[in-house]
Amino acid sequence: MNKSGLIEALSRKENLTEKMAIDVVNLVFKGFTDELGKNGRIEIRGFGSFVVRKYEAYTGRNPKTGKSIKVSPKKLPFFKVGKELKERVDSKR
Repeated sequence: MNKSGLIEALSRKENLTEKMAIDVVNLVFKGFTDELGKNGRIEIRGFGSFVVRKYEAYTGRNPKTGKSIKVSPKKLPFFKVGKELKERVDSKR
């Protein structure tokens, strides 16, 4: 499912106009983005958690040329799946 699919499903299920569903989804995504931008943590019980992981600088290799390159330190969002979601997905085999 992508963002437009989520908006459509929310609109249908909760009997919202498309504009209202767009506003709700954008509000949730903005809240997530703002919290992660402050190095915060988002936990949704039964689903999982989002955290920001910090990576130090390192020397990498350009796969095309084979030359060594320096990679700057960076912060990236990371998702850890929750136990309930993991079990539900695994039971659908």
